Amino acid sequence: MCGIAGLIHFDGKRVAEDVLVGMTRTLEHRGPDEEGYFLNAPAGELRGGGVPLRGLPAGGNGSVGFGHRRLSSIDLSSGQQPLSNEDGTVWITFNGEIYNYRDLQEELEAKGHRFRTRSDTETIVHAYEEWGEAAVARLRGMFAFAIWDEKRRRVLLARDRLGKKPLYYLHDGRRLVFGSEMKAILAAPGVPREIDPTALYDYLSLLYVPQPRSIFRDIRKLPSAHYAVVDARGIRLEAYWDLPFAPVLDEPEESHIEAILDGLSEATRIRLMSEVPLGAFLSGGVDSSAVVALMAQHSSGRVRTSSIAFSEAAYDESRYAARVAELFGTEHRVHTVTPEAIPIIEKLAWHYDEPFADSSAVPTYYVSKTARENVVVALSGDGGDENFCGYRRYWFDLRENRVRSLLPGGLGRALFRGMGRLYPKADWLPRIFRGKAFISNVARDPVEAYCHSISHMSEEDKRRLIVPEVASELGDYSTVDLFRHYYGKAQAEDHMSRIQYLDIKTYLVDDILTKVDRASMAVSLEVRCPILDHVFMERAARIPWSLKIKGRDKKHIFKKALRRHLPDDILYRPKMGFGVPILEWLRGEVKEYARDLVLDGEGTRRFFRRDTMETLWRQHQSGLRNRASELWVVMMFNLWHRKFVEQEVPAGAGAR
Repeated sequence: MCGIAGLIHFDGKRVAEDVLVGMTRTLEHRGPDEEGYFLNAPAGELRGGGVPLRGLPAGGNGSVGFGHRRLSSIDLSSGQQPLSNEDGTVWITFNGEIYNYRDLQEELEAKGHRFRTRSDTETIVHAYEEWGEAAVARLRGMFAFAIWDEKRRRVLLARDRLGKKPLYYLHDGRRLVFGSEMKAILAAPGVPREIDPTALYDYLSLLYVPQPRSIFRDIRKLPSAHYAVVDARGIRLEAYWDLPFAPVLDEPEESHIEAILDGLSEATRIRLMSEVPLGAFLSGGVDSSAVVALMAQHSSGRVRTSSIAFSEAAYDESRYAARVAELFGTEHRVHTVTPEAIPIIEKLAWHYDEPFADSSAVPTYYVSKTARENVVVALSGDGGDENFCGYRRYWFDLRENRVRSLLPGGLGRALFRGMGRLYPKADWLPRIFRGKAFISNVARDPVEAYCHSISHMSEEDKRRLIVPEVASELGDYSTVDLFRHYYGKAQAEDHMSRIQYLDIKTYLVDDILTKVDRASMAVSLEVRCPILDHVFMERAARIPWSLKIKGRDKKHIFKKALRRHLPDDILYRPKMGFGVPILEWLRGEVKEYARDLVLDGEGTRRFFRRDTMETLWRQHQSGLRNRASELWVVMMFNLWHRKFVEQEVPAGAGAR
């Protein structure tokens, strides 16, 4: 796993070596083992300034520069990057793992290609030579890379199907700047830092900025399952894959069970390739336990597992992890953490590049740190909930849709809207709060209702919070618009599958996978996700949703398949959250720190109404209302704003 960066001047300007090095070294945490650089100038013209620079054997004007930071896991002796083809006309800087690279290598060798390394990186170079842009769709794995084609004078950027690996870019017509993290782009000169109001508006509800936007107007994320071709004429984005949920496979349960077991077994097996210590995260939940069970099946030695424990019982799953570790005889490590709130949120605000307010980033960082003490690569169980309807909200959504379908048209909707306004607002009582959400959601259309269910701040509350200048620029935009886009785009025959698709395109890529990537890369740990293997997902997507949710049993077919490997007390135990007690933090440990940020931070002065923030603060501190979510999202925005806008931090300052 690695960090990549690059700068291409299409107006012929030469790339400054110190700028390229500075951009790349912002990513040192992603690749602590080695660094390397490419400049498309003849080797004799390279100056280098003490860093290993490589260039073309002939031609080139120095207008293209690639940087690479390496975390070694495969081909330790000869996988250095940037790497080229035989004549130096195709260069790549690559982050990720390609699990089918040996099969591709054999196919390419049969076509006459000759390899000088054993790395998956070189396989991509030869695949591009053979198939051009179509090579991207042949890759099975997680990846983000850039290829410079000297003959065609163009760059190919590509990102994996699920967006496991990040890739940011800025293209202003004169130049292309890219990097694994946004801080690499910010290290280039003259990069604007104007905040995108739409990105900010979405963040307030979702806790993350959804692709393809970034928090800065001029910097974009390359969308998952896309590539971009960039040359002097402009930029062209193309989708090379999508996840179809139709046609549904009308097969017996046993056929689906066999497909799940076979597919997940293969997806796990191919992710065990490594020349460095490899292990797994183990929470004791269904998904991570399934991955550990299959790792044990395919491993000759003991599987190394890592988990964390919390002193607060509501957050502690360590007893379940210990049960699974004992069952499979793993070499298990548990670290009890007492999060130091202020230092950890300061650290994470720097690593996440953008405002990011999912509090489970904190335990994800700690479990990554624990695993890195023992391994370099860890497998995780991410993806089970999205693939098999494991979230509680899916069941609530199903219930709401059934009631909605029975309503007598507009009259029934109007009745529920009125009930929603009259319903008690004592959201400190969980059942009443969910009751209010249920009543108000039934009065909405299905997409708007789902967006409302998962939003941490409603459209009405956001409009009351943001300053008039931002509101006027937004016009009539709503985060629901984003949801409608993906809901309508889904290749699905039913509502539940469309909701799954929507989550995979938004929550999975920009919350779950972003959270895991930044937290693990902060400690130089590579994480692989078997359940998110795209071949496995394609088969899972076509299982009827009625086999994924049966009554109150979520992930029904997945759990039924795993009964061959796991006991019922693991498969059917209550689902626990993976977060930190932000409600208590905001009334205790971080109270004064948070107050300074949310009420007097520069971000609040520029974007939020102080009177609204004061109301939210008083309500939370009084104990009358739980405003932890609203306060946390504003606090994390202001902390990010302090680090990346006010201080304009482009490099490693503030990381540790």
